[in-house]
Amino acid sequence: MTEQEAALRSETMAAADDAPSLPAPDAWREWAPRLPTSIAQTIGRAQQGRRDPTQRRDPDGAVWRTMRTPDGPAVVRFEQRGARILCRAWGAGAAWAVERAPWLLGDGDDPSGFEPQHPFLEAAHRRHPGMRIAGSGDMLHGLVGAILEQRVEAVAALASWSRLVQRLGEPAPHPAPAGMRIFPSGAAWLGLEQGEWRAVGVDLRRAATIRWVAARERSMQRLVDERRDLETIDRVLLSMPGIGPWTSAEVRQRVLGDADAVSVGDVHLAPVVGQTLAGRSFDDAELVAFLEPWRGHRYRVARLVYAGGAVVRPRIAPRRTPGPRPESRR
Repeated sequence: MTEQEAALRSETMAAADDAPSLPAPDAWREWAPRLPTSIAQTIGRAQQGRRDPTQRRDPDGAVWRTMRTPDGPAVVRFEQRGARILCRAWGAGAAWAVERAPWLLGDGDDPSGFEPQHPFLEAAHRRHPGMRIAGSGDMLHGLVGAILEQRVEAVAALASWSRLVQRLGEPAPHPAPAGMRIFPSGAAWLGLEQGEWRAVGVDLRRAATIRWVAARERSMQRLVDERRDLETIDRVLLSMPGIGPWTSAEVRQRVLGDADAVSVGDVHLAPVVGQTLAGRSFDDAELVAFLEPWRGHRYRVARLVYAGGAVVRPRIAPRRTPGPRPESRR
């Protein structure tokens, strides 16, 4: 055994000793992010409901996430250690997942040039210095999640997501928490019949859009892997059947960490930003005009609005039961 191999073995054993209930990881790394980074505030946005099979949060604040990598499945566990982050991974794709861990936690985020320019945003920015804008890098994962949320209440979309991923995804490598799954491949999504979509509350319009992107999984992923610019990716997404401005923005936020993507068409965003920052409800046109001074960081502004304690309009009508909305958000 070489001196380098002995040192690596010693470091690996030390990492394992910190959590004796977990087996030694197949790959791991600990690093100090170049900017303050909060795991909860950064990757927490990626979790789609408390029962998301692809991401879980432990009571101690550590976050588990499954990944389908070119080398095989992996599960990673992120732990906050002061200003440093420890990532441990298990499974065939562990080394691949660990190599990309900093990017998943916002290492590519560039907040330079962002000026809050509003007392509420200044306070939120000061209280949440570790909130990075990060993307998963998995185009199909982001597309399916956003498409399921088109035109329906969030509770219904998240329930469909959980049931579909549980059904189609393979179990995550040990020692992932019980019930965690690897996000399904494009082929798995294509295998669902019409009745199976309906059984989990997904109308055939959204199902058709998911099937369309699943059939083009590789070409969709190349947009990320080849590092196409955000404007090009937006144009490509908008050219797809069933994908509109809201879905494109959501995908760019979730997959690419686009700090400027505005979810125009969101039923809550414009009224909440308006009430919080201007004292009155906005429509979409007013939202876009109001956010113009923050171009380059408009999604960052939206995240800070919610993180800082957004002003939400009181509900004046009975809560709708989950189901399709009349508006054409997509």
